[in-house]
Amino acid sequence: MGGAEPNVKIIIVGAGEVGYHIAKKLSEEKQDVVLIDKDPGKIRRIGENLDVQSYQGSGTSPQVLRDSGIADADMLVAATDSDEVNLISCLLARSLNRHMLKVARVKNEEYLREKELFQKELLGVDLIISPRIMMVESILNLMKIPGASEAVDFVGGKVKLIGFFVTAETPFSGQKLSALRGFEGSALVAAIVRGHRILIPSGRDEIQPHDLVYMVVRADHLDATLERLNLKGGPVKNIFIVGGGETGFAVARALDGRGLNVRILDHDGDRCKKMAASLDTVLVIRGDGTERDLLREENAGASDLFIALTGDEESNVFISLLAKGLGARRTITRVSKLSYMPVVSAMGLDTVLNPRMAAVRAILQYIRRGRILSVTPLREEQAEAIEAEALETSEIVRAPLSRVKFPKGAILGAIVRGEEIIIPRGDTVVEPKDRLIIFAMQDVVARLEKLLTVKLEYFE
Repeated sequence: MGGAEPNVKIIIVGAGEVGYHIAKKLSEEKQDVVLIDKDPGKIRRIGENLDVQSYQGSGTSPQVLRDSGIADADMLVAATDSDEVNLISCLLARSLNRHMLKVARVKNEEYLREKELFQKELLGVDLIISPRIMMVESILNLMKIPGASEAVDFVGGKVKLIGFFVTAETPFSGQKLSALRGFEGSALVAAIVRGHRILIPSGRDEIQPHDLVYMVVRADHLDATLERLNLKGGPVKNIFIVGGGETGFAVARALDGRGLNVRILDHDGDRCKKMAASLDTVLVIRGDGTERDLLREENAGASDLFIALTGDEESNVFISLLAKGLGARRTITRVSKLSYMPVVSAMGLDTVLNPRMAAVRAILQYIRRGRILSVTPLREEQAEAIEAEALETSEIVRAPLSRVKFPKGAILGAIVRGEEIIIPRGDTVVEPKDRLIIFAMQDVVARLEKLLTVKLEYFE
């Protein structure tokens, strides 16, 4: 039974920004992707830019789903802007192919609250993706690590991945990784983003000013590591949010009543009334976030954290730059276009959040082979942090890591063995059932999957 596994066939309903980028990511990995959309312009764009099949039609049409090959598909991703279309697509898919995985993008909070209705037996949805919930979780997570531009939890939070920008003042700036002292067993540099390039580093690589460094850190050593990196920062007490849409309102609600000084600004009077009626301690302000004088009057420059979450990404960038100019200590900026992210980061904004990244992360999790538990695309998606379980049959177990043929462009960042967290060295040995946190360039993920799954001779 050796040989390569067949590609996964995925049908995506909705070729908007979310569907398009998921299709792009999956087609780059040589998966078999079919995109369905009603808009001929979007179908044309797909034909010109992506190596995927496309069908013009509605995801709520049984015939269109049949024509797209749903009978032998492994997965349906319903990612249109309409919750109802997404849910009906999954319901139809359940009847047309009982064995496939079904993923729905859902925005309406009322639907998200009705957990009983969304049980697999009733609607047949395996995974519900809410980019807004993921955005709120990301913001709350970042608040706990003031100096980081990104923060991701692994293994229930026992291991953290933090991303931070290097300045001339950062300790170790200009030094080779092999010269770093004091991090052994507690933290490891897993990836370095330099301009548009990403490196999975070796001891010979040097940390330079303006690098974005990703470090994997044991949670119980987080404070000491942040202190050593000068990333401790002060406590986050004053928070200013611009944009009272669904995401902004959800963040304000999550922070309400926590003893923090939180203000939220929006230009829409009706929206402001609605927020004021349901928030207890958050101050609601009506006004235009792009007006510098208003931000100054409302003391936005004194904020520890300034969050721009309007529906217009150009406005968000401009508003965050205004806040930085007024003295805001740290900014979080919502940017929906993936292509904008490196440009915006280069402008000196601290954290750029992309709701689409969250959807791609969640879907990749469902597609990977081996026992992959979670996947986090890193900046611009050229590299990934992968959390996997070491299988009894994997080539990675029971040999010192120095003897394991790890693909170039991949690094084992941490091993979790029960309650023990191990930051590995060359003489470390992986045991079956260990949880591994691996960082890898996108082009070596397939080789890595092979290393993590069964040896081919196992079945022969």
